[in-house]
Formats: sequence, structure tokens, C-alpha cells
Amino acid sequence: MRRHSFFQEHHISDRLRVNEQIRAREVRVIDDASGKQLGILPPREAIAMARERNLDLVEVAPNATPPVCRIMDYGKFQYERTKKEREAKKAQKVIEVKEVRIRPKTAMYHVGFKLNRVRDWIKRGNKVKIRILFRAREITHSNLGRETLEQIAGDMADIATVEQAPLMDGKSLVMLLGPGAQKGGADAARRAVRFAKTRPVDQAAALAAMPASTSVEDEAETEETATETVA
Repeated sequence: MRRHSFFQEHHISDRLRVNEQIRAREVRVIDDASGKQLGILPPREAIAMARERNLDLVEVAPNATPPVCRIMDYGKFQYERTKKEREAKKAQKVIEVKEVRIRPKTAMYHVGFKLNRVRDWIKRGNKVKIRILFRAREITHSNLGRETLEQIAGDMADIATVEQAPLMDGKSLVMLLGPGAQKGGADAARRAVRFAKTRPVDQAAALAAMPASTSVEDEAETEETATETVA
């Protein structure tokens, strides 16, 4: 128990000094095998003690007073730490953020083909931005774009959640969908779009918080990948 609490207090540094690299006049020496403190010793004496057992003296808490050193198998320690880091990377989940661009006058029949791709991405655990892109005077009919997003949110509610209700981004209207069925079903998804009201200052912050994405456009469809990693 003493070993556990002691090393919770003195976190092991990423950069370790070993044997003659240790510069302190005195160090607190810990036997790594037993967890016992062997006292405060000059580094030279502690190194000799370690080498008698074919081990190393490793400075694990350089900022402690005095610095804390372990007598350990440094090669084995490095191997185990590298192995844990590798396992931690494998445990991370990579989320791809996609974007689909739709014109406000695109028929829902054609939108349906794009939604098949959106479903596939969502099922893989990705997030998808749906962007209604206005041109010229189309911006005066932004309600049509919102109606399109409302219908899309309802159609996708069985597998996708409205993570960010529609926001104006220049001459486009953007909605963010994430994996997982919408709580409350299709009606709740449509309401999330229909009744979303955001002040301009909040709108700018929300847009800035949206993850970066790549796009799949109406005219020439190209698919790329933007990723963010979560533990």
C-alpha cells in the first residue's frame, strides 16, 4: 500500500535520467521490487547498490526533494511503457467527419441517394454535416433549406442525432448529425430543427466549435476524410 500511495504522489517523468546521468547530490532510493524505501543516499552509492543486482538506478521524480530514484530493470521498464502506449493508441476511436452539400431546390428523391451514403457513414460511427448551399437570391428563401434539413433529420432519426441544429454559415445553412438514434424519435428531430433559435453571437461560437470536415458535393462527388480522435 505504501508503494502505491508514494508513486501516486510522485509521478514518473517522461524523460528519465539513468545511473551517471543523475545530477543530484542526494536521492531518495526505492527498491522497485519490494517498494521499500532504502533511504537517502548519494547517487554513486545508490548506483553501486543497483549494479550489485545487475539493475539500474532510475530517477523517476526529479522535482521531489530530494529527487526520487528507483532501483529497477530499466530495459524492462521501457519495454512495458512502450507496450502500454501502443495499447492505448489501439484503444482510441477515430471519428471521421463528413460533409454533404445540397442545393435548396434539389428534389428529395435525389437527396435520398445522398442520405444512403450518410446512413452508411453514421453506421460506421462517423459524424456528418448537412450543408444547404444557397446561390444568389436563393438566400431569401432560407426557410426552404430549413424545411429540407427538418425532413432529413426526421428521416435519419432512427440512427442519427441532431448534435447541432441548423446555423447560417455565410450563404449556407449547416446541421451536424452524430451517431445514435434521436431521443424522442423523428418528431423530436424535426422539432430540434424547426424551433431552433440562436442569437448571432452564439451562432458564431457554435459554428467555430463544429469539427472540420470534407465535402461531397452535388456536381462532382468526391470523398475524403477528416478525422478527430477520442479516447
